[in-house]
Amino acid sequence: MTTLLWGPLGLGTAEWLQLFVHFLALSLLAIGGAMTTAPDMQRFVVGERGWLSDAQFTASVALAQAAPGPNVLFVAVIGFNIGGLAGMLATMAGTLLPSTTLALTATRWGDRRRESRVLRAFTAGLAPLTIGLLLATGWILLEPARTHPGTAVLVVATLWLMLRTTWSPLWPIALGAGVGAAGLL
Repeated sequence: MTTLLWGPLGLGTAEWLQLFVHFLALSLLAIGGAMTTAPDMQRFVVGERGWLSDAQFTASVALAQAAPGPNVLFVAVIGFNIGGLAGMLATMAGTLLPSTTLALTATRWGDRRRESRVLRAFTAGLAPLTIGLLLATGWILLEPARTHPGTAVLVVATLWLMLRTTWSPLWPIALGAGVGAAGLL
């Protein structure tokens, strides 16, 4: 039960605070959703702190994205893998508190100034920023494909299927899960 509550790492108070504060700061940068901050999450929890391996991080994101529910669930899975329920609470509170407060405040403010030229220009300018952040996320999540040729073949085949057919994305996801479960990659 102790591992489930506090996680396998047994982080100290300073580490819990660092985890919470880092996700709190990332929350304010999550223009386009929490997924756009995944590269920095990966840099922090894998590269800088070593709390997760690259494979654990990628698996956390993939598992959460395959599950039904909001896109932000991957933050909870990352937190849980770092520190059990306490890690999940730290990452989710850090992610949700500032962005929710800011979104409510900005929505109320923006509704009163809906016709402002500056506000419309600002909103239009967020699109390229979001696209850039999503491309950075894709680059980080493609790490296994850059190091394993078989994974690269699956990624290219999936991309081709999505661009050339009307097949559901669940079919290539199921194929990838089957290949992984069979230990072929």
